[in-house]
Amino acid sequence: MPTRLRRPRARSARGGGRVQTGHMAETATPPGIDIRFLDTVEEVHRASAVLAEVWGGDRGGMPPNLLRALAHAGNYAVGLYDEDRMVGASVAFFAEPAARSMHSHITGVLPDHQAQGLGRVLKRHQQEWALARGVGHITWTFDPLVARNAHFNLRVLGTRVTEYLVNHYGPMDDGVNRGDETDRIMVSWALAAPPVPTPEDERVVASVEIPHDIETLRQETPVDAAVWRARVREQLVGHLAEGLAIGGFDDARGYLLVRP
Repeated sequence: MPTRLRRPRARSARGGGRVQTGHMAETATPPGIDIRFLDTVEEVHRASAVLAEVWGGDRGGMPPNLLRALAHAGNYAVGLYDEDRMVGASVAFFAEPAARSMHSHITGVLPDHQAQGLGRVLKRHQQEWALARGVGHITWTFDPLVARNAHFNLRVLGTRVTEYLVNHYGPMDDGVNRGDETDRIMVSWALAAPPVPTPEDERVVASVEIPHDIETLRQETPVDAAVWRARVREQLVGHLAEGLAIGGFDDARGYLLVRP
């Protein structure tokens, strides 16, 4: 009969507490908020349903059986709770052993709990959990057209851009990505290093503007959203081919290109 893997449990980020690791500034956890590991079948199914709701009804993004397998094998799989209601979830898995790295595959918070700093609380918890297991880097992808994600990943967390991936996942049938190509930016978060700073103006060689609200554009004027996709892809891929690197993000100018 299979034996459940026993894994050490990191301290939960509970309401009123703080998560602090190394150089990172303290992050206050709102009252009533708790992060719990997905240890039961019921919790796994609820987390899968929450992520499906975040992604517009797509239950294939993180199916319960796959989530259960990842959690059982000792990967990072947590639910974000407001009192007894699960309002978010995050799943990450380990890379090859020599890399000392982990890939954060999916993190989502329900719409009525967004813009409350809970994404940062989840990332700090994930960081603490990874460092306790000897992981030095966490990687993940995000849609380069989503300004709030670019701001959070590059300006708040100070991650480093490693790749621009054209149509990385192919067609996706969720409410967020349906009808669009899935270009992604890959970032790497050095957990124990200072955040990568936004480059000074004298270092910036070029910039690539993105829309302030691509989600609304996709719903109201999908043709305009598709134009933005092609334009941003062409400019970023072109600059990278010329030897430039994405060095940061500015809310007004967009992606900032620098010479490595």
